[in-house]
Amino acid sequence: MKRRTFLKDTALLVAAASTGGALKATEKLASSTGSGTGKGSGAGDGKLIVSAPMLQNYAETSIGVAFAVSDLANGYVIVGEKPDLSDGRKVLCGGYRITELSDKVSQVRVTGLKPGTKYYYKIGADRIHYGGGYDMKILGNEEDPATYCFTTAGAGVAGTFCVINDTHVKWNSISMVMDKLAAISPSCVIWNGDASNTEETIDAQVRIFLDPEIPRKDYASQTPYMFCSGNHDNRGWANRHLEKVWMFRQPDERLSRDWDLGRNFAVRMGDIALIGLDTAEDKVDTNPRFAGLFTSDSYRKAQAVWLKDVLKRKDIASAPYIVAFCHIPLFDPDPKHNPGDIYPADTDPQYTTDFAMWQRTCAQLWGPLLDKAGCQLVVTAHQHHYRYDAPEAGRGWAQIVGGGPNLTEDGYPTVIEGKVDGGKLSITVHNIMTGKVQETFTFKPRRKRK
Repeated sequence: MKRRTFLKDTALLVAAASTGGALKATEKLASSTGSGTGKGSGAGDGKLIVSAPMLQNYAETSIGVAFAVSDLANGYVIVGEKPDLSDGRKVLCGGYRITELSDKVSQVRVTGLKPGTKYYYKIGADRIHYGGGYDMKILGNEEDPATYCFTTAGAGVAGTFCVINDTHVKWNSISMVMDKLAAISPSCVIWNGDASNTEETIDAQVRIFLDPEIPRKDYASQTPYMFCSGNHDNRGWANRHLEKVWMFRQPDERLSRDWDLGRNFAVRMGDIALIGLDTAEDKVDTNPRFAGLFTSDSYRKAQAVWLKDVLKRKDIASAPYIVAFCHIPLFDPDPKHNPGDIYPADTDPQYTTDFAMWQRTCAQLWGPLLDKAGCQLVVTAHQHHYRYDAPEAGRGWAQIVGGGPNLTEDGYPTVIEGKVDGGKLSITVHNIMTGKVQETFTFKPRRKRK
């Protein structure tokens, strides 16, 4: 498999890096997060804010803002509806009770916003000396001179979404993808998994999301992003808690039952309801390769409960179009492709791989719910090869599988663009290698719920 060949080198690098043992990995993580002693001298005199802001978790009444810092800092956002921010309010990093001091990333969740409204914002940070519970002070302040803007989601605001996937830290491809997104200027982007490979440190995640090696450092400063994790985004010490760089929504934005479903989203954008799901690992939980350290099965079931409820939500149920997103495909026409439910260790001679090429369990849990709701399209990824699967008997939704990270004829990257045009959902698949449109599709408004 081309996908497997691509991942082979990554696996060898990971194996080599792990030679020093788990202790070194733990020490490396503590250093990268600033969590070894919890103390920071705040003695640096260089630039404190070291990346452009990234808008995360596009929603109707909230938005996330993350940016990288070089020293222990207390980050904040000033946000308002006026371009000069004369009406601006200051929102600190962290949640309730305390702010989140970090020497790597400041994350600010801005809540209490109005749907379908344009906002302006600036980012800033205080440099902190922390020597203990009674030894802390502000040593200085830095603000990004730029003023940025975003528009919240909402049923009253028509917009365009784009989907990217399987970027795997391939900077040439990513740069081309980001140039295409800049040309389209969508209302939001769904990063549909496998942004990473196997990341062991926060520094590596910062490099991928906040300070990428591309010319467009501010690629997400005015275009909000949402994230559907891929299997690789769960692998590695740091990736196990990716929310340290790509935040969850605040607990008060979700039911207590769903607090751990931080990657799921249900957002109304004009006539389109956008639904985000997480297919999790591409290997079963009992596969000895991962030593029982994954619990994907229960995670998928919890999402089915969430999905059933969210599809009944008034703003979602009234949308003429429902488009769902997840990393691993929910259908595959090839009978030799492993469906991801082969116990105990993913191996069976009738399948060509020992990992899931598609997710039959997720299809069985989520597919009927999406079908009953009249979902027209599921956009997936994972296979590093673009494909379109038309609806068929027993599956009322179409599926688009996004392309891969390599600039090759067979594995080219895609940008999938969606918008409502003339009362119909128009989907355009852009081939990033050729710069041409690969295919276009149109969908009619969904059938009414019975």
